[in-house]
Amino acid sequence: MPVSSQPPQYVVLVPVKPPAVGKSRLSGIATADRRALAEAFAVDTVAACVAAASVAEVLVVTDDARFSARLTGLGTSAIPDGVAGDLNGTLRLAAAEAHRRWPDLRPVALCADLPALRPADLDEVLGRVGPHPAFVPDAAGVGTTLYVAGYDEFTPRFGPGSRAAHLDSGARELTGAAPSVRRDVDDLADLDDAISLGVGRATRALT
Repeated sequence: MPVSSQPPQYVVLVPVKPPAVGKSRLSGIATADRRALAEAFAVDTVAACVAAASVAEVLVVTDDARFSARLTGLGTSAIPDGVAGDLNGTLRLAAAEAHRRWPDLRPVALCADLPALRPADLDEVLGRVGPHPAFVPDAAGVGTTLYVAGYDEFTPRFGPGSRAAHLDSGARELTGAAPSVRRDVDDLADLDDAISLGVGRATRALT
């Protein structure tokens, strides 16, 4: 992790579907290419987290053992997905494990499909979090890309309409986040937008 004038405060939790089943909405491209892109998105997202000055640890959650080894090679820790089919349950379980390992760090749930994510942009957002639960809406203003809360308040509500769900839960919306933190990629139009922002090395090699 990079040296910072302030000690890192966060552990980022990154749930990653096995690339073989991820990004099914990237239609119009070959299955092998879709899988490769799904893997590249996660690699670039995780690499940006590892490079962020405010992040002390990254905990990846995935059931793909081969891919898990690739991600831990970037400097992360990894655990298997213990609540298959329930993203929020997966994140709560990951937060509990993070609390066991790093009780002084604050957990941040982050989507794994942010290939344009920049470490400085992530640091800027986390620097504005404050003491209460908070989240960043996605580029469409409907979903969520980032959620942060203390261990005792950690109740993510990812899924369809998650922006509204997080607002209903009392979490504060972090407005004005840089596009790189908000640009998740679900389809080819999203990918084109991410490329215009500047994607990471792994995604760039495939596009």
